[in-house]
Amino acid sequence: MALVLGLTVAACGGGDRKNETDTVAPVVTATEAPEFASPTLQAIKRRGRLNCGVHEGLVGFAYTDNRGEWRGFDADFCRALAAAVLGSPNAVRFVPLTSSQRFDALRSGRIDVLWRATSWTMSREISEGVRFAGINYYDGQGFLVRRALDLASAAELNGARVCVQRETTSELNAADFFRARNIEYRPVVTANEEAARNAYAREDCDAFSADISALAAARTLLPNPEQHAILPDVISKEPLGPAVKRGDESWTSIVRWTLNALVLAEELGVTAGNAEQLAKESRDPQIRRLLGVEGDLGASMGLSKDWAKNAIEATGNYGEIFNRNIGPDSSLDLARGLNAQWKARPGGLIYALPIR
Repeated sequence: MALVLGLTVAACGGGDRKNETDTVAPVVTATEAPEFASPTLQAIKRRGRLNCGVHEGLVGFAYTDNRGEWRGFDADFCRALAAAVLGSPNAVRFVPLTSSQRFDALRSGRIDVLWRATSWTMSREISEGVRFAGINYYDGQGFLVRRALDLASAAELNGARVCVQRETTSELNAADFFRARNIEYRPVVTANEEAARNAYAREDCDAFSADISALAAARTLLPNPEQHAILPDVISKEPLGPAVKRGDESWTSIVRWTLNALVLAEELGVTAGNAEQLAKESRDPQIRRLLGVEGDLGASMGLSKDWAKNAIEATGNYGEIFNRNIGPDSSLDLARGLNAQWKARPGGLIYALPIR
């Protein structure tokens, strides 16, 4: 039997009646796109400052130097966002937060964006009242151990005491790892990263489990870093990125496209040092759109035409931010790995969405 989709109406009225049906197409009413308006952006402009939630102190990502200035990978993304929104990388207030405070700070409006080495998970987006605007670092969880233990794998940690931070994916992932392999272990749960590192340093635990980037940072702070090794096991996927309060889609877009602008800048060879010159001389349509020479993308978000150029000049492109804080120009000396550009050899996962 043939199935007819659509609405059917019997022929009616005067004259010859036909025993047939006519198919009527559904009527679609055209509507205009909703206005791009962000209450968060309006509040930021009124106060003249971006409030950015960061780690209390994680070398390479967010920490204060000997002059009390905030430094690090996440701190630089906060500055880039401030430059995009307010025209100045200094128009930002850094709000240090523990792992248990971070989502409350977003929901309460204490901060406008959370850039705190936070993993994008389903439960967080559904249950915590937040939205993730992108991924700026692909990480994974591992284990830091003393070389004297002569371990080759985390599977050899049977009966070990393992330090983990409370209310983090690290605590849950470690439990999953050992349970799946029927390995006995004893979790030593601490309030924050510093407490976990100190417990490990005191030998209150045999291993410290956290994101590998955090373990690399922790190792640099131990008395004899060379006496400690990160095991080769990577037991989870940890996509880290900025989070915002749910309910302001326009602000989510602003954060997302600022991050993408920095990623695209690296791909196109736009740096903090040459952005001004390229804005004047480049004939590449992609570069001209990125730097605000063509189009009105900035205005469509309530920002200036050169919003992306301001962000790039403030902190450099993604690669410059990476190299300076956690890459070869830093004490962590982390390889790009998964965080290499998609066009690199071997390719990574860093891929900018089209800005056009």
